[in-house]
Amino acid sequence: MAKASKKTTRGRAAPKFAKVGPGELVTLLDFVRYAVSRFLEAQLAFAHGTTDPVAEAAFLVCEALHLNPDQFEAFAHARVTVAEGKTILDLIHRRVTTRKPAAYLVNKIYMRGLPFYVDERVIVPRSFIGELLESHFGGEDEAGSLIDDPAAVARVLDLCTGSGCLAILAAYHFQNATVDAVDISKGAIEVAARNVGEHGLDERITLHRGDLFAPLGDSRYDLIITNPPYVDAEGMAALPPECRAEPKLAFDGGADGLDVVRRILRDAPDHLTPDGGLICEIGRGRELVDEAFPELPLLWLDTEESEGEVFWIAAADLA
Repeated sequence: MAKASKKTTRGRAAPKFAKVGPGELVTLLDFVRYAVSRFLEAQLAFAHGTTDPVAEAAFLVCEALHLNPDQFEAFAHARVTVAEGKTILDLIHRRVTTRKPAAYLVNKIYMRGLPFYVDERVIVPRSFIGELLESHFGGEDEAGSLIDDPAAVARVLDLCTGSGCLAILAAYHFQNATVDAVDISKGAIEVAARNVGEHGLDERITLHRGDLFAPLGDSRYDLIITNPPYVDAEGMAALPPECRAEPKLAFDGGADGLDVVRRILRDAPDHLTPDGGLICEIGRGRELVDEAFPELPLLWLDTEESEGEVFWIAAADLA
């Protein structure tokens, strides 16, 4: 791993921290407060599982202490040992000086409460689709499900699987289904294989390395989920240092961000069952998608933290 430069990729001088003396920081809350101050001073970007400096600081403190994020409140006022404090301060320092996503520093991210391994071979997962699987595909409100009988879903496909997190969440949600997961990156498939194994889903999830539908033959699925590259050229040029630490392949969607999306919509009808459908995350490109595909009756879905960044379309409407 390359040593951190004294300057960030945007040319700003790296912040100089005053050394923290022994005993100055005592509790978990003390370390969180200190981390937030450092993060704000360094003008970090937050878009990798945490959306603000407080949440990111709490995440790093908990990981350093081998605590689940849900346990932070219970231990917020607990004292931190000297050795633990050094570990926390090292993480804070590395987060600021390297500008790498916090998930890479601890090799972990949580989605829907489940832990997943991540490293620089994959984008840090932060998809809204995990929430939508719970809210729009059966569960407590089956009347609002986009699929008539979620229990009848037999085959699911996750395109551009990356770390495999969405494939794993789909396997948990559709308990009667087998899942195929595809990525063009060898490194991504290796990371996904590790996560599939750690979640004990090797018999239900099959990983394929290849370009979208290419390795699947004529297989058909009741549900296709995908969080493809969708950043346009202008967005690629403006990515913050944290995002530039991630694989470019996972972001770059071509000039208008829709290169991969077009291919998926073109070929998906050949891989969906008659009653199936496609759910696709597109970020803030809704207007471009609607302009590019005016003939498609796309249903835009909202989550707790997003509006119109994911669309659904039934197989019959794609055909």
